[in-house]
Amino acid sequence: MAKLSSINKNERRKQLVKQYAPKLAKLKAMANDKSLDETDRLIARLKMAELPRNANPTRIRNRCELTGRSRAYYRKFRLSRIMLRDLANKGLIPGVTKSSW
Repeated sequence: MAKLSSINKNERRKQLVKQYAPKLAKLKAMANDKSLDETDRLIARLKMAELPRNANPTRIRNRCELTGRSRAYYRKFRLSRIMLRDLANKGLIPGVTKSSW
């Protein structure tokens, strides 16, 4: 089980990303718009830099839904490798079977 503080920190980051998403998208569009003046584009980039770092979507870490483990994460199942194997062996994940050849 991951530290509860790490899990909570990641949840706070998700909230910040959700809160600042429209503003970030607007500023990003302005910064990449070639029809605008260079000074306007520069101002948009500076305003983007003033946003909180944790408001950036790349700061969010994928974590296991059950344990909070951040490593060896399977996106399709939203689980870590350990929990995926455990649940699959118990037959709790539909369509997943142990391979044999």
